[in-house]
Amino acid sequence: MKLNRPYIVYICICLWLLFLPSCTSHLWGKDFVVVIDAGHGGHDPGAIGKTAKEKNINLNVALKVGNLIKRNCDDVKVIYTRSKDVFIPLARRAEIANNAKADLFISIHTNALANNRTAKGASTWTLGLAKSDANLEVAKRENSVILYESDYQTRYAGFNPNSAESYIIFEFMQDKYMEQSVHLASLMQKQFRHTCKRADRGVHQAGFLVLKASAMPSILIELGFISTPEEERYLSSEAGASTMAKGIYHAFLNYKREHEIRLTGVSKTIIPTEREENDAPAIAQKDTESVTAPQQKELLAEAKTKPASVTKTTTNRPIASQSTTNDSEITFKIQILTSSKPLAKNDKRLKGLKDVDYYKEKGIYKYTYGASGDYNKVLRTKRTITPQFKDAFIIAFRNGEKMNVNEAIAEFKKRRNK
Repeated sequence: MKLNRPYIVYICICLWLLFLPSCTSHLWGKDFVVVIDAGHGGHDPGAIGKTAKEKNINLNVALKVGNLIKRNCDDVKVIYTRSKDVFIPLARRAEIANNAKADLFISIHTNALANNRTAKGASTWTLGLAKSDANLEVAKRENSVILYESDYQTRYAGFNPNSAESYIIFEFMQDKYMEQSVHLASLMQKQFRHTCKRADRGVHQAGFLVLKASAMPSILIELGFISTPEEERYLSSEAGASTMAKGIYHAFLNYKREHEIRLTGVSKTIIPTEREENDAPAIAQKDTESVTAPQQKELLAEAKTKPASVTKTTTNRPIASQSTTNDSEITFKIQILTSSKPLAKNDKRLKGLKDVDYYKEKGIYKYTYGASGDYNKVLRTKRTITPQFKDAFIIAFRNGEKMNVNEAIAEFKKRRNK
C-alpha cells in the first residue's frame, strides 16, 4: 500500500503530540545536580592543627551541607566526591562532577599559615591567575595534593604544584563559567559574614587544578584557619561545623533560586530564615526577606519562604490588605520579600517601607510595593528601594492573576508604541 506524503506528515505530527508531554516533563523535571567535594582524605591529611586534621573538618562540613540539601530540596541530586576518609585523586574529583553533568561543584577546604602565623576568617575562591604571592601560596598548598599520586607527572602533564612557572597556564585560559562562579562565591561570603558571623576574607582567584578540570560553575571554600587555635576549635566543634554548613547551604539555595528564575522566570526554591531553623530542629523550613532578580549582575534569587514569627503578639497583624488587582489591564509590582506568615506593619524586614501590599501564593505571603500599570514607573521605583531591597524584582498581574513578567513587559511596550 502506498502512503501519500500528507498522510505521513499527519501521522508524524500525531506521534509528536503524543510523546511531547512526557519529553517536556522529563526536561523540566531534571534534577539540579550539585557535587560536594570534601578536600583531602585518606593518607592526605591536608593541613594539620594542634588537635585536628583538615581532611576531617572538610568531610564533616561537606556531609552536613549535603544532608541539609537532601532533607529540604527534593529536586536536587547531591553527589559527594567522598563520603568517608579515603583518598581521591584531584583529577578524579573533577571527573566525578563532569560525568554527573553537575550544575555546581563546591570544594570544601580549611586554610593554614606556616611559621606559627595566625589569621581568621573564611574565603571563597574561583579559578584564575593568582594576583598575589599569598593567593599563589594557597593554590600551591591545595594543588600539592597531586604529589600523593604516583603518576602525577603524567596525569597532570608535568605540572609542578610548587613551581610558580607552572601557574602561567592559568593566565591565558578562558573560563566560560567565571561569572557564575564569582557570583556564587560572593553569595558564599555574604552568608559567612551574616549567617556564620565569621570574618570575611573575600572572594579570590587562583590556579586550582580541581577547578580547572570542572566543566561547570565551581568554587573552592576555605572555611577558616586550622593554624589559628581559636579557629581550629571552632571548626572542629559540632556547632561550628553546623553553622558553616548552614551558611554554604543558604548560599546554594540563593544561587539555585536565581538560576531557576533566570531560566524559567519562576522558582520553587525556598530560603529558610535562621530563626525558623532554630525553631525547627528536624528541617530548616523558614523564610526571611526576599530576593530575586534579573537584569545584568543583579540576578539574585527571589529567596525565602518562611519568616520568623512575630515576637510580640500585640503587633501580629498583617500589613495593609491583600492585593486587589482585578482590572483587565496589566499591573506591575515590585516583590520585595516573602513570608510563611503575615507580617506586622512595623516588622523590621520591611525596613520602614510604607504602603506595602501582599498576595498569597501556595500558602506563602509575598509582599509587594509600588503597583502601577506603567512598567517604567515601577522600574524607577525599584531603583529607589534597591539600597534597602537589593534582591527585589518586578512581577506582573492581570485580572488579579500573576502572569509572565516578560510577556507583560512586551505587551506594555507594544501598547505604548501604538
